[in-house]
Amino acid sequence: MLYLATAATTFAAGVAGWQPVVMGIDDQLAEQCGTHWLRGLTYMIAVMAVLTAHEAGHFIAAQIHRIPATLPFFIPMPVLLTGTLGAVIGMEGSRANRRQLFDIALAGPIAGLVVALPVMAVGMMVGTASGEGFFALPPLARWMLQFLRPDLSHATNMDPNALFMAGWVGLLVTGLNMIPVSQLDGGHVSYAVFGERGTWIARGILIASIAAIVVLGRYNWIVMVVVVTLMGADHPPIREDGRPLGWFRTTLGLLSLWIPIVTFMPEPLLMR
Repeated sequence: MLYLATAATTFAAGVAGWQPVVMGIDDQLAEQCGTHWLRGLTYMIAVMAVLTAHEAGHFIAAQIHRIPATLPFFIPMPVLLTGTLGAVIGMEGSRANRRQLFDIALAGPIAGLVVALPVMAVGMMVGTASGEGFFALPPLARWMLQFLRPDLSHATNMDPNALFMAGWVGLLVTGLNMIPVSQLDGGHVSYAVFGERGTWIARGILIASIAAIVVLGRYNWIVMVVVVTLMGADHPPIREDGRPLGWFRTTLGLLSLWIPIVTFMPEPLLMR
């Protein structure tokens, strides 16, 4: 039911043109459905594919390692900006060792990016940048735009289209999830790589985030910081079996710490 509800809200978001309005059954939305139903359908299919790939990566890795995990819970958002807040999966992480935790945590972001990046690339190829869009580009998206569309290399944002927006949501979700704090994907990876030292990394990032909100006025992230604070910055204990993570996973984990840096957007929306 959550999956179907998220499909409905993402379809409506695409129909409405990704506007910060609350979903409702009214004449205006009904008229837009008649005019922009294909845009809504394309966005719904693309963004649901990105989110499904991300959560399938977690779920399949958990099944391979025989760690009990739930099917993903998709989160619909009736505010028709993106139509969704992503998805979550429940897992008995205390039964996983460091290698298992690492594999399960990183499989999701990698699988999501495998779908999100090509989708965004196609959206950029067919898109325009008239300056009317207000969805900021993270560093990775800017590099892609410079490579794929040199004619738009000066642009700091793009006019939204269905495929671009699906990729944009994918990068935003991945960037947020890979922040090395608490039980976010990045928190699992950091704990697997650094062990108890990852706790100090998480605490430092949380303190820096609170300071940025107060000093720089990044008030759009208050809700997320509150949620992470309530979850606890520290990672819960896992099953320690004494086996090292190994050089390959350690190297991959250190490289993955760049993911939130190149995909995260301090100001996702360029308000005019």
